[in-house]
Order: sequence, then structure tokens, then C-alpha cells
Amino acid sequence: MSLYPSLEDLKVDKVIQAQTAFASDPTTPAIFSEASAPPVFQEKGLYPRLYPELSEFMGLCLEEEEIRRSMSLLPQSVSAGQLAPRPGAVNYTVAPVTGNDVGVRRAEIKQGCREVFLCKDQDGRIGLRVKSIDNGVFIQLVQANSPAALASLRFGDQLLQINGENCAGWSTDKTHKVLKQASGQRISIIARDRPFERTVTMHKDSVGHVGFILKNGKITSIVKDSSAARNGLLTEHNICEINGQNVIGLKDSQITDILSTAGSVVTITIMPSFLYEHMMKKMASGIMKSLMDHSVPEV
Repeated sequence: MSLYPSLEDLKVDKVIQAQTAFASDPTTPAIFSEASAPPVFQEKGLYPRLYPELSEFMGLCLEEEEIRRSMSLLPQSVSAGQLAPRPGAVNYTVAPVTGNDVGVRRAEIKQGCREVFLCKDQDGRIGLRVKSIDNGVFIQLVQANSPAALASLRFGDQLLQINGENCAGWSTDKTHKVLKQASGQRISIIARDRPFERTVTMHKDSVGHVGFILKNGKITSIVKDSSAARNGLLTEHNICEINGQNVIGLKDSQITDILSTAGSVVTITIMPSFLYEHMMKKMASGIMKSLMDHSVPEV
């Protein structure tokens, strides 16, 4: 008879102590795992089983038949630029799978600043009207076929510098005066893309609707469970662009016509109404309709 326990008996005692400690205090860290337990522990089934099996976790089923059944519910892959159906969506609406939609590209609001160069036309004009808001200078009107329109300036763009001079704190009158007195051969402007505006991309349903109601260019209602509701469109916002095309000054019927012919994916650019109304203050609607550049931008 041996006076001392064997090494195997000591190992077994250690495992029993670990199981006892875990039972009394579940927060005790695991000492052994099933994979790392020595053969003697595996034979006697003494390794502590501290975690459930993967197949038992939250009812997860890894049987081959169940996996095959789940995979059959996934939509088939589509090529880049195509539209994929959304299972279970209301009226079988669709969502773009990439950002290659032409309307998204036309309406894109880019971060950072850009520099543009203008030359005055034969009448000594560049086709801009600006508005001072919160010590910043913002474009209020871009005249069609003007040097400003050809330079891709848009309603809502912020002017940061004119010929190297910072515009911060300038009044509307001072900005117009500086532009009027500038050389007609070359005017340098540093601008920022429409900081008060944002874009929302929506997808027409089976009857061609995106799910909002407008009045005088302002969004007044959102249809429940529509694409407009799902994509975060808000009321009390005015529509500035549809797929990058300026619609300010147009009648509601004209805006509706542009929406109806815009394709299945529509990107609109909106501005909070209180800002829009402040920017349009003292601007005649007839001027906006007759002078504003409503052309479709190139991409």
C-alpha cells in the first residue's frame, strides 16, 4: 500500500475542488475546459462544464436541414447598380444596393470647402444674390445660365472667401458691393456645400408614391409606414432639390410632376422651414420662378 496519493489522484482532487468552488460561487473563473482537460479527466467526466454548448445557446439550431431552410429565405444576390427586393416590406418597396444612383450623385452634399472662379458676363453680372445669416453669407439665388450657374454654385451654399477676403460677419449689402466692384475677369470664391440642407433617399412603392404631402413646397404630412417615414423625412421642411434639380419657386403641381418622372429611387434635398423662410424673406416668388436656375445638374 502506498503512503502517498498518486499523481492521478491529486489531479482528480484538484478537479473536484474546482467543481465544488464553482458550485458555491458561479463567478469563480473556469480552471479547465473540456478541450484542454487531460485524458483521465475526460474518461471520468470530471472536467467542469461552465458554459452551455453552442447548439444550446439561446435556442440556436445548427442542424443542416435548419440551416438550409434559413438560407432559402435570403434574397438572391444582385449585380451592382440593380435594386434588390426587401422581403416583407410594405407594397414591395425596393432599396438601392449601392450609391451609384444618378440622383444620389447629383444631390450629394460634399464636406469641406471648394474654390470656384467666375468671370462676369457682358452685363457685368455673375448671377448671384446672397443673404447674411448668423454672421455667414449664403447664396439666396443662382440665376439660370449665369457665370454662377456654370460654376456649379447652388442655393444654400455658404460663401467663405471672396478674392482672399473672409466673408464672416459681412452684411448682405457689403457682400453684394464687393462682388459688384470685383474685377470682371477673375473672381475667386471659396464655398461650402449647403450646410443648412440634407438629403433623403426614398423608394417609390408599387403605385409610384414615396409617402409625403407638400404645400407651397413645404412637407406637411408623412404617410405612415411609407418610404418617407422609414428614411427619416420630417415635416416643417422645404424641398430645395429633387435628384439635384432645384425646385425652389416652382408650383406644387410642377414639383409633383418632377417627382412622378424621377424614377423608382428619389433623392430630395430639404431645409428646415424656419431657415428657408428667413432666407427667402423679401424675395418675390416671381423672381424665384423666373430667374432661379432649375436645370438638371450634370454628373
